[in-house]
Amino acid sequence: MHDDKNISEIKAGHETIIENSELNIWEALIPVILLMGLLFYNITFEDGEWFGEYSNQLILLIGASIAAIVGFYNKVSFNLMIKEVWENLKSVFVPIMILFLVGALAGTWLVSGVIPAMVYYGLQVLSPSIFLPASVVIAAIISIATGSSWTTSATVGIALVGIGTALGIAPGMIAGAVISGAYFGDKMSPLSDTTNLAPAMAGTDLFTHIRYMTITTVPTIVITLIFFTVLSMNVETTGTADVSSLLTTIASTFNITPWLFLVPVTVIALILLKTKPLIALITGVLLAAVFAFIFQPEILNGLGDSKISTIITSILSDTQITTDNEKLNELFSAGGMKGMLWTIYLITCAMVFGGIMDGIGALARITKGLLSIATSVFGLFASTVISCLGLNIIASDQYLAIVIPGKMFKKAYEDRGLAPENLSRTLEDAGTVTSVLIPWNTCGAYQSSVLGVGISEYFVYAIFNWLSPFTTLLFAALNIKIKQLASK
Repeated sequence: MHDDKNISEIKAGHETIIENSELNIWEALIPVILLMGLLFYNITFEDGEWFGEYSNQLILLIGASIAAIVGFYNKVSFNLMIKEVWENLKSVFVPIMILFLVGALAGTWLVSGVIPAMVYYGLQVLSPSIFLPASVVIAAIISIATGSSWTTSATVGIALVGIGTALGIAPGMIAGAVISGAYFGDKMSPLSDTTNLAPAMAGTDLFTHIRYMTITTVPTIVITLIFFTVLSMNVETTGTADVSSLLTTIASTFNITPWLFLVPVTVIALILLKTKPLIALITGVLLAAVFAFIFQPEILNGLGDSKISTIITSILSDTQITTDNEKLNELFSAGGMKGMLWTIYLITCAMVFGGIMDGIGALARITKGLLSIATSVFGLFASTVISCLGLNIIASDQYLAIVIPGKMFKKAYEDRGLAPENLSRTLEDAGTVTSVLIPWNTCGAYQSSVLGVGISEYFVYAIFNWLSPFTTLLFAALNIKIKQLASK
């Protein structure tokens, strides 16, 4: 227990929701309003570099400091705030390790020829006329099988961005297609952590939740596929002549062979066998290093003093393979673990802000404020959606965007006679899929970094992600498939 007499705690599985009786809604909103204002100014008027390269990180720390001042004013101890920050930081330890390994993976898969091989064969199979909808379907299948949008982006996502870029398709379009498919699969897979978390918070079972999600999710993914099909038929590409030139350049630079696909196939197989992601990614890095020695000795000799030093550099730092094609030069570059530092710093600072906001009771207060204005069934759904979106922005974490509204709104749904799967579906429609649209959210930072495409570039094209909340609100407004509690 804490000495803070005004503080109470609600346990939600592994999460703790902190309420503060001293804090009012306007005080809770002060750090949020100032943070949003500073971030908006930085991104809109300073091109994201108001205070230099790490402006967004610094602004998040400023927001955390303001939240701490509000907390001190409302009798919250420093120790409680630090405790919540530490809990938040512990929760992203594994994602940060995954980010480091994805950076290493990108470097070793480049020098081993894995990524060039994916691009080489992909250019011959995926034509521009079907590329974008095919990307949605491929990402969806992998994500359903693995239960992870992160793993999907780190494997087939990287390859699809490379192939599509070589075809002359805008990276933002490709990333939007990959993310749409990946989050559809993540949302519908019984292996996904968020798909298990949402029904647990709402009080329903996993498969009832998944069946009920199809009501809003299937129409949304159908619209997404129609959009990308039309877009693919109208997008301007480099044409077949340029593709032939790219194929010749890739084949003359690397030793291209189907054997290289053993590396990504092994990683995906390990994930399907439910191997821990860290183990699967480490295996992918080590196997790619071995394949680099076997298949790309000339590349290794040309990039460093020795083959081993080139491998180490590809894992840790920048790697650039120069060809006679400018487009491929941009594609065949990787930042290694070093390239992930900006994203890792952003996630860390976001967790500091979210931890202090949680520690002072601001997150719970804002959610309760939304609940108090929900005077109708539609208002309840709308408040849940706004709460999930707001927590993805404020707490920078999709799990908190599911846990806090789930616990806070559960009784309200029961009181209105609504079955718990209404809540669990809304948590996923608004919490899980929108996290990738927020630059400082762990999901947005990760996807943007791994795919090498800025959120501002893919936001419009992540159709499935931003359309999902509107779909769930439309169904609520029209009272379509809003399941009632069974009469006792």
